[in-house]
Amino acid sequence: MFITVYNVFLHPLRKFPGPWLYTLTSIPHTRLTLSGLSHKKHLELHLKYGPVVRIAPNMLSFNHPEAMKDLRGHRKAGEPEHGKDPISIRFNLDNIVGSNREHHTRFRRALAHGFSSQAMLEQEPTFKAYVDQLLGRLEGNSSDGTVAVDIASWYTFTAFDLIGDLAFGESFGCLDNSNYHPWVALTFQSLKSLAFNIEIGRYPSIAMLVQLLPRGIFSKFAENKKLSSAKVRKRLDSGSNRPDFIGKITEGSRAKPTEMTFEELASNAAVLIVAGSETTATLLSAAIYFLTKNPQAFAMLAEEIRGAFTSKDEIGLITTQGLPYMQAVLDEALRLYPPVAGGGSPRKVAKGGVQIAGYFVPENTLVENDMWALHHNPKYFEKPESFVPERWLGHKEFQDDQLGAVKPFSIGPRNCIGMKYVLALDIHDTPRL
Repeated sequence: MFITVYNVFLHPLRKFPGPWLYTLTSIPHTRLTLSGLSHKKHLELHLKYGPVVRIAPNMLSFNHPEAMKDLRGHRKAGEPEHGKDPISIRFNLDNIVGSNREHHTRFRRALAHGFSSQAMLEQEPTFKAYVDQLLGRLEGNSSDGTVAVDIASWYTFTAFDLIGDLAFGESFGCLDNSNYHPWVALTFQSLKSLAFNIEIGRYPSIAMLVQLLPRGIFSKFAENKKLSSAKVRKRLDSGSNRPDFIGKITEGSRAKPTEMTFEELASNAAVLIVAGSETTATLLSAAIYFLTKNPQAFAMLAEEIRGAFTSKDEIGLITTQGLPYMQAVLDEALRLYPPVAGGGSPRKVAKGGVQIAGYFVPENTLVENDMWALHHNPKYFEKPESFVPERWLGHKEFQDDQLGAVKPFSIGPRNCIGMKYVLALDIHDTPRL
C-alpha cells in the first residue's frame, strides 16, 4: 500500500501524464514489451497525452524530435553518460551492447576494424556472391511467375548466411537448404528467452520462484553464446587471413593485444549475428513490400537503376552512391519500419538529472525513445503512414517533416556500429532485385 501511495502522490515523476494504472506498477509495461506491440501502444499514448508519457512507475517515454539527441547524443567533457537500464543489459555486460563506457570504447575500437569503409570494399565480392545466390534461388522457385515466395524468409536466409560467413568464415547454409539452420532458429528463441529474463528481473520478489521453472525457458540465450564461442574458436584455429570480421578484428588486435579477450570476441560475435541479420532482413523486406504496393515508386526506382547500369555486374558500393531515389527509398523504408522499433534498451538518467526536449527529468529515471512511434506521429510527419520517398528529396508537401529525427541506427557514442554493413547489403540487393 505504501508503494502505491508513493508512486501516485510522492514519486518524482508524479507530474508526468500517463494512464493511472501505469503509475502504480510495471506490469502493463512488461505485458506490452513481451507482446511485441509496445511501439503501437506508445504511439497511441503519445497522441493522447503528448510528447512525454509515464509508462511505468519509474519510466518515461519521449516522442519528440529532440529527445534522442538530448538523451543519447555525445556528452561534453566531464559529463556522465546516461547509461543503459542495468536490468536490460545484465546478460550483455561482456559485449558492445551492455558494457560500461570504458569497455564499450575498447570494444568499439576493436570492432571498427571489421566495419570500416575499406573493409566493406574488401568484403564486397562476398556480398555480391550471396545476393547472386539469392536471386538464383528466387528465380528457381518462381520462374513461371505463378508461385508466391515468402520474401521475408529469403532475405533472412541471405542475411544470416552472409553474416555467418563474415563473422565465422562459413555460411549457415540457409540459402542452400531453403530453411533456417538450427542455430539460426536458436537465435530467434534466445531473443525471446532474453526478453523474458529481462522483464522477470524487474520483479525481484518472484524472480527466485521463476528459476524453479524448466531450464529450457531460460537457457536459450546461454546456449547461443556457447555455440558462438565454438564457431569463433574454429575460425581462429583455421588461421585464415580472409577479410571477414574476425580477420579484421584480430588483425587490429595484434597491434593492440589488450583490445579484446577470446570470451569478449565470442560474445560480440554472437551480437553481430543477431544485429547484422535480423535488422538487414527487416529493412529489405520493408523496402520491397512498399515498392510492390506503390507501382509509381517502383517505376521511378527501376528507371533510375536501369539508366545508371547496363548490367547487374556494374552495381556496387561505389557505383550506387549517385542514386538519390534509391537512397530515398531506403530512408523511407527505415522511417516506416525501423529495424529496432522500440529504440533499444531504456537509458538511465545520470546523476543531477537532464533536460530532455524541454522537460527536466530527475536522475535514475528510465527513459525510452520509441523510434516507430516517433516516425508515425502525424505531428512530425505529413502522411506518416504513407510510403513517399519524395519526402526525402525536398518535395514541397513534406517540407515541414522532421527528417532529422529519423535515426534508425541511433546516435551518439553507442550508435549502431554495423549500419554500414546493413546499408551495404541493401545497396547490393535492392537494385539487383
